[in-house]
Amino acid sequence: MRLTRITLFLLVLFISFGFYRLIVYLLDDVDTQTLQATEEVMVDTAHLMAGVVEQRLSESAGQPDATSLHAAFMHAQLHEIKAKIYNHNKTNLGLNAYVTDAQGIVVYDSDNGIREGENFAPYNDVLKTLAGGYGARSTRTNEADPNSSVLFVAAPIRSNDEIIGVLTVYKPQADVLTFITARRHDILFATLFIGMGIILLVVAVFIWVFQPLGKLTNYAQAITRGERQPLPNLGKGREVNTLGYALHNMRETLEGRSYVKNYISTLTHELKSPLAAIRGASELLQEDMPTEQRKRFLENIHTETQRSEILVRDLVQLSELEGQAYLENHRILDLKSLCQEIAGEAVPSLAVKNLILNTQLAPNLEITGDNMILKLAVKNLIENAVSFSPEGSTITLSLTKVNNSARISVQDEGQGAPDYALDRAFEHFYSLPRPGSDRKGTGLGLPLAKEAAKLHRGTASLENTQGSGCLASITLPI
Repeated sequence: MRLTRITLFLLVLFISFGFYRLIVYLLDDVDTQTLQATEEVMVDTAHLMAGVVEQRLSESAGQPDATSLHAAFMHAQLHEIKAKIYNHNKTNLGLNAYVTDAQGIVVYDSDNGIREGENFAPYNDVLKTLAGGYGARSTRTNEADPNSSVLFVAAPIRSNDEIIGVLTVYKPQADVLTFITARRHDILFATLFIGMGIILLVVAVFIWVFQPLGKLTNYAQAITRGERQPLPNLGKGREVNTLGYALHNMRETLEGRSYVKNYISTLTHELKSPLAAIRGASELLQEDMPTEQRKRFLENIHTETQRSEILVRDLVQLSELEGQAYLENHRILDLKSLCQEIAGEAVPSLAVKNLILNTQLAPNLEITGDNMILKLAVKNLIENAVSFSPEGSTITLSLTKVNNSARISVQDEGQGAPDYALDRAFEHFYSLPRPGSDRKGTGLGLPLAKEAAKLHRGTASLENTQGSGCLASITLPI
């Protein structure tokens, strides 16, 4: 998923850079296109006005005469202009013109004559036009203000194919700035909306697809580690939820098949011995034998029947725990009260061997858990300790806080377990002979405690103490 995040980040980075370059290009291009369109119209206007001036050349002895041009501008400035061009209201004439002679001296200026008499020969519009080329220039009236530029476009005034003057039309670029600004806003908003849409799409894909896939990956990895976790919340994406439920159902199906296969095999193996003993004893009871011998065989049947019942009971309890992917019923539990309740219920089993139960319980330790499951786990630890404790000894039930966890421990004063047995203590059906006999337990008590701990996101352990006996513990996160 880290590679996916890096890829998405690079994708967003490339998209952002691309849109930045696109915006810069379009914003620069809108200025150029607008000014080019304006210049093209001004070229036509300049040549039309130059034609008007050329009509009076015969009356002015071959010199440029702007009398008609002056009259036209005077009448045009008296017009009331009400032109709505898109969102722009035009109310005044924005175009002016001046005429120079063959030496570049201004002989007429429609802008109240303020340029008349000046020498414009050095300026590009006049200089290039007098030389027979295309003359145009853009000049700022205020060098500090980029919006003060004025666009000048010139056309030659000819007499008998000889250029005798120049007519220049000029227009402030500020007149078209309104259109440029409007187009800039349109382009900027359009590209930003498209860019935001793409970024939101990437974010949505990450939230609806990649983030849930990351949760599913963590869920699958937790299953591989043997952890018990519910199916995570994958949001409202139908495809991802379908995948999640399919993965969850596949897990339950595979675990169920393996579980049934292993348990049927193991249960069959474990029940062979007590069933064989019961069958043998029942067959012998059909023969004539002394009363004492008959009594011994009946006790053997009773013992093996009881062992089978305990085996089936423990197996049912363990299968119920292993069948839960997560705690279905949970609430806030006070562990001290829970341990005190368990200690009270353990009195009958302790009395059989005259055992003493010592409790060392820390107060104010609470967890979120299932009361019945935790009681079952701790009872199994106590029953295991009772089985391996010598008569008249002490069993210690303790509750302590370790870092951010609560630890429930049961310690006996028995002989302890061999090192090889400690590694296999939590295997299903693995058990050691009880002291003073060859009988074994069901081998399901410690696995049951371990499953209970896993359901509470905790751990179970068994170790030999320095003095004597074993210390069995369940550690649960607070």
